[in-house]
Amino acid sequence: MEESISGFKQRGTWGEIVEHGERITTALREASATEKYPDAFEEWVEWRPKIHEQIEEDVSAKTADQASVGEGKGEAKGKTADDDLQSAGEHLTESYEKIEENDTDGAVEKWQDTIDYVARAADTASRKALRKVESTVYERVMTQVAPYYFDNDLISANIQRVRSQEEFVFEVNVNDETLKDEVREHLESFEDLDRWHVDTEKATEIAEAVEGVEAPEGTETPDDTSPDSHTT
Repeated sequence: MEESISGFKQRGTWGEIVEHGERITTALREASATEKYPDAFEEWVEWRPKIHEQIEEDVSAKTADQASVGEGKGEAKGKTADDDLQSAGEHLTESYEKIEENDTDGAVEKWQDTIDYVARAADTASRKALRKVESTVYERVMTQVAPYYFDNDLISANIQRVRSQEEFVFEVNVNDETLKDEVREHLESFEDLDRWHVDTEKATEIAEAVEGVEAPEGTETPDDTSPDSHTT
């Protein structure tokens, strides 16, 4: 591993790239990133490359998902832009009725509701349009330039495939400078390890079905990336 201005960089085989991601994850956990950035950390754990994955299929798909524009308030409640515009019209009508009743406060309240619904409708429509654009951009442009990237409050990362097609460059930057210093210290301590066991998926369900017993407690999971689980 080498450190550049952009972050912690590893060049090597797929296994070495996966190992780099696991070391970063363990260093983040040791530096308490899970407490400061719980959601961002989980997003990173989900995206980082796994030994059983195919970069063209799995990592590419995860990149598209995490880069997608999230849901707005209206979408989160299952409302379309048309739904909110209809509600806005209804509240506008009610606002006029309140004025006729000399209920000024009630009219203002209904008018504010109208504005809120119109704004939410615009937000929903904008997000829908952006998703269509980003899908086209990702498929036609980004897949040719930098198809495998990740970015949130905690981590910015990208994977590049070099010409040999059997070698990769994986660069990971910790966006929190204080946390980055702690991660650097943990990564340097990992350099003293003679061996790092790369995580693999455990098919415990199949074993249970064949043997008719449950898997023993403490079975290692794919995301168990503590230093002790990787050393011999």
